[in-house]
Amino acid sequence: MPAARVGVLALQGAFALHVRALARLGVDAVEVRTPAELAGVDALVLPGGESTTMSKLLESQQLFEPLAERLAGGMPALGTCAGMILLSREVLDGRADQRSFGAIDIAVRRNAFGRQVDSFEADLQVVGLPEAPVHAVFIRAPIVEEVGEGVEILAQVEGGRPVACRQGPVVVTSFHPELSPDLRVHELFLRELAA
Repeated sequence: MPAARVGVLALQGAFALHVRALARLGVDAVEVRTPAELAGVDALVLPGGESTTMSKLLESQQLFEPLAERLAGGMPALGTCAGMILLSREVLDGRADQRSFGAIDIAVRRNAFGRQVDSFEADLQVVGLPEAPVHAVFIRAPIVEEVGEGVEILAQVEGGRPVACRQGPVVVTSFHPELSPDLRVHELFLRELAA
């Protein structure tokens, strides 16, 4: 695994589980809440949570612009669920004032599978992880509705709808890999960081 310092955006959502997953892989993972903490990391995980709340907290903590600059400069990022929404080019059903980073050329729809009670699990074949399917947990998950030319689709649910994508150093998933003991999605991201 790379010796890089990986940050986990720790404003809201499932950040502690990502920190634990990365630590299990021997990564120096740190919680990021301030611009100074962001400046000290080589890559960032944007966790699941509530995307509009996270967007507002990024603004109030004065993190949005510094993070936008780092992403535009090529900083590797892993976005899961709400993190996928924040990293996308376009949020199709977001609030009028909701901002996203455009770090990956996808358009996403929030809560595409329904409400909390419609959460589900599925085994997915993921490009780059051929050994066995990844057990994916979807909770009020987004779906990718449009994929730009440079985006690689890594996994799809039934019907061919993308739920994991990669573009350059940015990897996103609709599901929550931090809720599984299977650390291969985090490893896939770390391979991007090592490259």
